[in-house]
Amino acid sequence: MIRIDFSLAIGLYIILTVCLVLVLWLVFDKKRSSESFTSEENFFWQCSICTYVYVDSKHNTLSQCPRCGSYNKREE
Repeated sequence: MIRIDFSLAIGLYIILTVCLVLVLWLVFDKKRSSESFTSEENFFWQCSICTYVYVDSKHNTLSQCPRCGSYNKREE
């Protein structure tokens, strides 16, 4: 039988646990980063008064500019 010291066993357990957590973190972070923001053209609005370009994904035909407060209509 292999004899190992108690402190060595605890140290190996901690090192292996930390390595496992690090590997899982890297795998899940890579999956999350692959789900990138979709910048569809229909979400971008340009204000007709101040020419500010902003993103509004809630409204389809009418949107309010966050900078000057004017209402903008979707041009088709």
